[in-house]
Amino acid sequence: MGEIEDAIERADREAFTREPPKTLKGQIGYLLKQMGSAKAVAQELGVTADSVNRYRRGARKHARADVAAKIDDAVRARWQPLVRKRRQRQAAATGGITVETRARFGYTAPVGTSDDGRFRRLTVHLPATYAQRLFDARDAGANDQEMRGIIAEGFKDVYFQDGGSRATGLSDVEINDIDYLDLDF
Repeated sequence: MGEIEDAIERADREAFTREPPKTLKGQIGYLLKQMGSAKAVAQELGVTADSVNRYRRGARKHARADVAAKIDDAVRARWQPLVRKRRQRQAAATGGITVETRARFGYTAPVGTSDDGRFRRLTVHLPATYAQRLFDARDAGANDQEMRGIIAEGFKDVYFQDGGSRATGLSDVEINDIDYLDLDF
């Protein structure tokens, strides 16, 4: 996963209205309900169906660290999908998306102005159209670079050009060397 997709996933997890199951037995029980069989859960986790059944019964209280991480990821990926979809729909329709980042921004500017890329720490609220484009791109399987381009275009319009009232000659804003990136919607 890329940085942008990770940030979307973190923002999705913040939408949970209830915490997912924490115990191994509870997590396996939830996955069995969602996936239908121990065999399907086992394939997802990379373990045997017997191991899944042992976790379900409580015969094994703890999974290996790598398997425990896979179990947690599988549960969180399936937990409260309607809550996450509702928040994404709201962001794409009216709310927009807030991007907080520290990254190197570079851009193409008119002759005589400084277009040297430099690190900036920015928190910018992008309109709903950018949220919709970002979610559509992720759903279409876009790579991290394509999603960065959508965010960079939003930063250009909202932050650098202030909706068209300044820096009108600016074009091609790029986000490079991301130190961190966080989304909220």
